[in-house]
Amino acid sequence: MRRVVVTGMGVVSPIGTGVDAFWTRLTAGENGIRKISHFDASGLACQIAGEVPTKDQDEHGFDVDAVMEPREQRRSDRFIHFAMGAVQEALENAGWSPKTANDQERTGTIIATGVGGFPAMTAGTRLVDEKGPRRASPFLVPSFLANLAAGQVSIRHGLKGPIGAPVTACAASLQALGDAARLIRSGEADVMVAGGAEACVDKVSYAGFCAAKAMSSKRNDDPAHASRPFDQDRDGFIMGEGAGILVLEDYEHAKARGANILVEIKGYGTSADAYHVTASSPDGEGGQRAMRQALATAKLSPADIGYVNAHSTSTPVGDAAEIAALTTLFDDRGKDLAVSSSKSMFGHLLGAAGAVEAIACVKALTSGMLPPSRNLESTDEAMSRFEMIPRKAIARKVNHVLTNGFGFGGVNASAVFSRV
Repeated sequence: MRRVVVTGMGVVSPIGTGVDAFWTRLTAGENGIRKISHFDASGLACQIAGEVPTKDQDEHGFDVDAVMEPREQRRSDRFIHFAMGAVQEALENAGWSPKTANDQERTGTIIATGVGGFPAMTAGTRLVDEKGPRRASPFLVPSFLANLAAGQVSIRHGLKGPIGAPVTACAASLQALGDAARLIRSGEADVMVAGGAEACVDKVSYAGFCAAKAMSSKRNDDPAHASRPFDQDRDGFIMGEGAGILVLEDYEHAKARGANILVEIKGYGTSADAYHVTASSPDGEGGQRAMRQALATAKLSPADIGYVNAHSTSTPVGDAAEIAALTTLFDDRGKDLAVSSSKSMFGHLLGAAGAVEAIACVKALTSGMLPPSRNLESTDEAMSRFEMIPRKAIARKVNHVLTNGFGFGGVNASAVFSRV
């Protein structure tokens, strides 16, 4: 089986657009969660979000005009805008712009999302209800289809290889990376542009999650301290938005063209809980199987992992299941295993979470810095055996890291990244 390496990355996030700004702010434990500006949230239990700032709001904000013409912007949802921005950075970072027919046909695209263009869907529904069906745009459906981030990227960059769009809730973009790695290993592609994009900060989605009592409601007046993965005072997740894209490549292909090889994606595993629509099994058995499978394909043992970037979203039920899985899998480990959740800085990016957090894992391996959990003040006792990295990054060189993504419907995904 061919080795798969990462040669480029791009990110659009609530704490910054661009990998360098994202990583600087992540390691500093900076906050990207604020009062919602996209709509009037005054009637909702949760009124805060990890919104992506614009260039006018933040020097490292997202400049959609730099990646899409105004007409293109109007014809596509925000999640597609984010994907286009992250892909542009990732391909530039990788130094890959396929021009020959062979290179185009050997480069594929897998960009996941949890929902797709949710704001476009709700806006289209309101328009048709209020003004009639004749007012609907011919671009309405292509603006929100879940596979159109991958489709638009493929068209823009001439990527004619395998294409796909996992829509597996909050595990989606980690599954995109796993699917892409498999395509390279099997010889169906040499290069894959893979990751996820999400833009679901919308009144309807918030209403639904709030009705399910999944979102934090205690800290609307203190958004910087609301997302609290693994903290005893957590009370629900905060939604974020953004995109993370990685360029995955066959090792020999990357070496032959003189690419800057960042890390290797050594292992991947996925599983189903077959337990409940929204809740993981309390013992974390499904997540544990995904992690064991990722380790097995990487030919590693739990003792080899130096850092875990956890899925932990800050919900009591979800955190408890992952804690059960981690403490069982790493039952003989202590402070030599570091664990943190990046969602403490920017919230839960749903279908984009796994890819954005994978970028954090790559940077952890290449920089020797392990990112923190921002609001970890009173660690859940079950996790106290591990190095939990409160507030700011720590310097620690590790050779292998594991990252998790779990989603509604009982879907679990785990991946192992390693130093080359």
